Amino acid sequence: MSDTTKLPALIGALDRASEWFGRSLAWLIITMMLIQFAIVLLRYVFSVNSIFMQELVMYMHASVFMLAAAYTFRHDGHVRVDIFYRGMSPRRQALINVVGILMLLMPVMVFIIASSLGYVANSWRILESSPDHGGIPAVFALKTLIPLFALLMIVQGVIEVVRNGYILAGRIAPPDADDDHLEERL
Repeated sequence: MSDTTKLPALIGALDRASEWFGRSLAWLIITMMLIQFAIVLLRYVFSVNSIFMQELVMYMHASVFMLAAAYTFRHDGHVRVDIFYRGMSPRRQALINVVGILMLLMPVMVFIIASSLGYVANSWRILESSPDHGGIPAVFALKTLIPLFALLMIVQGVIEVVRNGYILAGRIAPPDADDDHLEERL
């Protein structure tokens, strides 16, 4: 990923926070695997079932999926149909990125927030809980991930617009694909 020290201070700080947050979510995956292992062990060795633990895995999976989307976006990890994009110059790619973020990502994320706020607010109003006995009494918190996901994507979208704007202006070098692959191997 490109050097965040050359970005404006606030944008650089948000970019570093996005990186830290995304990496921190990886620990949730390990925790989720351990709890899933415990569920299987309890069920098949001790014939004990725990709705709470099963829902906990579901909540953690939803949290990782929804909250790490911005981190994945930061690292260009989402599926992209790049029939022409890959062959373009870095400046043209930056232009396509800016247009795509402003014309596609931002409107969709604003729509998600606008359409989910009532749904989430109703859930908070009644403090919606699990319909299953022994389940997690916090469905309202789970539903809150929907607008939070969109908000994090908007923040990352702003960061990417600035980063790509700086690439267009020649103020920072475009990320080198070889550096990204080297970073993945470390």
